[in-house]
Amino acid sequence: MTTWGEVLKDRMIPDWALEADQFENQILLRKQRKLDEKVFAETRLRRGVYGQRYDNGQRHDGIETRQLVYPNDDLTKGPDTAWDAPGMQRIKLPYGGVTPEQLEVLANLADEYSDGILHVTTRQDIQLHFVHIEDTPDLMRRLAAVGITVLEACGNSVRNVTACPIAGVCRDQAFDVTPYSKALAFYLLGHDDVQDFGRKFKVAFSGCEGHACGLVMMHDLGFLAQTREVNGEVQRGFKMFVGGGLGTVPHQAKVLSEFTPEDEILPLSQAVCRVYARLGEKQNRNRARIKFLVSDLGIEEFRRLVYEELATLPHDQRWTAYLERLDETDETPLKPGLFLDGTPLPEGFEAWYATNVYRQRQQGYAVVTVNLPLGDLTSSQAYRLADIARQYVGDHLRTTVEQNIVLRWVAEADLPNLYRDLLEAGLANPNAGTIADITSCPGTDTCKLGIASSRGLSTELRDRLTAQMETMPQAMRDLKIKVSGCFNSCGQHHVADIGFFGNSRRKGNYKVPHFQVILGGMWRENAGSYGLAVGAIPSKRVPDFLTAITDRYVAERHDDETFQNWVQRLGKVEVKNLLQPFTEVPEYDQDPSFFSDWGDSRIYGIQDIGVGECAGEVVSLFAMQIAKAESEHFEALISLDKGDYHAADAKAYNAMLQAARSLVLTRYLNVGNQPDTIVQEFKQRFYDTELFFDKYVKGKFASYLFNRHAHPVSNPTADDAHRLVEEAQLFIEAVHSAEARINGAITS
Repeated sequence: MTTWGEVLKDRMIPDWALEADQFENQILLRKQRKLDEKVFAETRLRRGVYGQRYDNGQRHDGIETRQLVYPNDDLTKGPDTAWDAPGMQRIKLPYGGVTPEQLEVLANLADEYSDGILHVTTRQDIQLHFVHIEDTPDLMRRLAAVGITVLEACGNSVRNVTACPIAGVCRDQAFDVTPYSKALAFYLLGHDDVQDFGRKFKVAFSGCEGHACGLVMMHDLGFLAQTREVNGEVQRGFKMFVGGGLGTVPHQAKVLSEFTPEDEILPLSQAVCRVYARLGEKQNRNRARIKFLVSDLGIEEFRRLVYEELATLPHDQRWTAYLERLDETDETPLKPGLFLDGTPLPEGFEAWYATNVYRQRQQGYAVVTVNLPLGDLTSSQAYRLADIARQYVGDHLRTTVEQNIVLRWVAEADLPNLYRDLLEAGLANPNAGTIADITSCPGTDTCKLGIASSRGLSTELRDRLTAQMETMPQAMRDLKIKVSGCFNSCGQHHVADIGFFGNSRRKGNYKVPHFQVILGGMWRENAGSYGLAVGAIPSKRVPDFLTAITDRYVAERHDDETFQNWVQRLGKVEVKNLLQPFTEVPEYDQDPSFFSDWGDSRIYGIQDIGVGECAGEVVSLFAMQIAKAESEHFEALISLDKGDYHAADAKAYNAMLQAARSLVLTRYLNVGNQPDTIVQEFKQRFYDTELFFDKYVKGKFASYLFNRHAHPVSNPTADDAHRLVEEAQLFIEAVHSAEARINGAITS
């Protein structure tokens, strides 16, 4: 029988072919138990092979059955159980570039190895779910044959290098960043200096400062295109940022270099990677991202170390060789740039044109956004989109960080016919870039860390908002909503006007899906600022809350006042008052719908245990005490708003102490109020015993309390206070989860 490796041998890049062969051998060794489980885990992750959940919660009888699949890591149950479980394959697309041929191959792989769905991620990747690990080597070979790699799509490595999807055709850009993002992506791919990171490393390129573009401010390493005049000539270069990141506690990137000439960005990036690999945390994964290293050292010292490292690097001709080939990524239009000529327009065209069409800097051409609900594209739609691209734009497609696909270089005269073809393919959804174009992570559908159904909530919100679009005020249309299924910011909730991330609360013996509300993030200016959590509400009340806050914003805003400025003017106290009516959870027999998540009729979590008076008193005591912690955290938010960073720091710390005390009180009523005693009792009774540990993040959130208790900051900055307020909120959430877990409710 002829294998895919033999069929495609002559078409694959030799190194990529070898990668597939090596992985196939490693799968065999692991299957024979000749390769260590942890070594194999990192091996598969570096090739984009992830474990996934393939049941989104609980059975109908309420017993938890979330199956968390790490392909082949655990063979203790025998090969049938371990090897038949599907996982997820992530596929890198540097700067989001994809051709019709590549799209067809991706569609074919989705049909043959997956569930027929291509999922566009917030890093411009493609993900295929429900893929069996034994199929992945052939999948990799077929991708390599069309110039696509999965190498370092996951793991402790440089992830997909993203870039503005309209780079090269943007009306406001300094210059086209496409060739630079491609050069850095392939320079760092498999490079020896990026193999010893403690965690992942994300890079982005942006062509202009004022728009979202590449979102460089929230990346480990970011490049903002700039020009300057030197001896009468225009010189290209980049303002470089380092140490940004979202995750559980977001960090704003710091300026590494105000201007790095184009011929120096590769070696300077390499120096950054070497410093991170050498000095970054390796043991404690919770502090292993480069943002913590930059924060601990300070940007001045980090910068000094990077330039010191740069001076020691042996010369590499690849640093500048790519500059002779910048035109490799130039695009030639398929058709002449003719304008719309007044011919009759199809029904629905004008609404679609208003939101999905961007006029390029090149006259007569436009970028068209194919708006993908939840980032999903069926394989049949992908085949059709490939045909449409060949007809109208040739190879010029890109994925976006908002989980859409854009067609570039559409002749404006072709827009009506293109719209008709997209409509026929089910790909003419309007409202791209509006409030209804919601970014969402996979959440409980497939992610092992998902707590609440981000996709289910996003679908509900999208449907409601789409129905209102014709009468919706422009100020509301322009808002950004982003949803994550847990505290990790895979849905980018921190940079949304209105963000949500999944958590849960306990109501008696039931767990109720909730979402924490994040307000005031900024998508513009490359993720210019981050929002803050203001409170948790039941999942089923989120749509009503969204209506209330957007209606009030539209009614009260001053002239062109942004949502961020309006929230700031409103103040935390009034925001809390606005949130309060949506926080209550009815009893189960009054409204059972609150106890199921969006898109899932099953009960979110229940355990049939007796409720004695003692248990009732303990739960009641905890509820009263944790409320004090939440109140203290809210006061910290107010202090932060006022710029009183000392008070914000102190109140956030006290909120964590109060939360820890509320948990200790469920076991030991004589804990008192002394910080040392509270921390000691919490550590002894819940941390050392691992009762506080979540199955996946272990004791991560406890470290926030321990660090602040052991190392108080004498003069906290705005960043310090902001971070501790975020950490306090996450610690309180972890205490809620631990109490529910310990006292009988099913974990989420």
